[in-house]
Amino acid sequence: MGVLNLTPDSFSDGGRYLSPAAAAEKARTLIHEGADILDLGAESTRPGAETVTEMEELARVLPVLEEIRKFTNIPVSVDTTKPEVARQCLALGADIINDVSGLRDSGAAMADLVRETGAGLVLMHRRGNPQTMQSLAAYGDVVKEVMAELEEDIAFALDRGISRDQLVIDPGLGFAKTTEQNLEILQSLERFQELRLPVLAGPSRKSFIGKITGREVMEREFGTAAVCAVAVIKGVQVLRVHDAGKMGDVVKIVEAIQGVKHVRT
Repeated sequence: MGVLNLTPDSFSDGGRYLSPAAAAEKARTLIHEGADILDLGAESTRPGAETVTEMEELARVLPVLEEIRKFTNIPVSVDTTKPEVARQCLALGADIINDVSGLRDSGAAMADLVRETGAGLVLMHRRGNPQTMQSLAAYGDVVKEVMAELEEDIAFALDRGISRDQLVIDPGLGFAKTTEQNLEILQSLERFQELRLPVLAGPSRKSFIGKITGREVMEREFGTAAVCAVAVIKGVQVLRVHDAGKMGDVVKIVEAIQGVKHVRT
């Protein structure tokens, strides 16, 4: 899953792809590098980020989605917690909703939309919102509690009539978690397979990698690669990354060593 940020303030590449033309060119690059899914985000979810209005989010994402659909049918995921944004994006050709709130902010309206359209849905674990989440990183057993909260999100989705085969789960690396807690999740990443759904991991250029390596955001590709390798070994099915080509090479090598092919970037 190749990341395409359409925001002026994302932690990694904010401001680079604000115009539809620039974003479309980046999408072409990601596809050429081997991305199997594009993930469009028009509202930053980094710690401390300010929320944007529904109108602003739509103004950022719809022209880009429309442009992308002119040259490719690659599956497109839209990173949003706003049901109306999701509705208009799905109507324009998006295939997946990546809900970083795990339906906790978007609620029944988002769940019902996903059920009605048959779209894919990523349920990510997060506590609070970008302004509050880092103050909520208090866990007794982070792996056990994150899994339990994801189980609640899954149950809510199923209760609203969404099929299991529409769902993917994401433990939410970097969201309401300290560096140490992110490492605990990575150490036990295989346990998330117990939830019997595909698992997505999004470690790309995250701050916990910077804290460990001392590297700035754009210098974290090797740290990201290490995390991606561990994720593949531990059974993760989807990797959400900025550098689709480089991380694709990581996947190919790990798969070659394992003698299996079960992950795509």
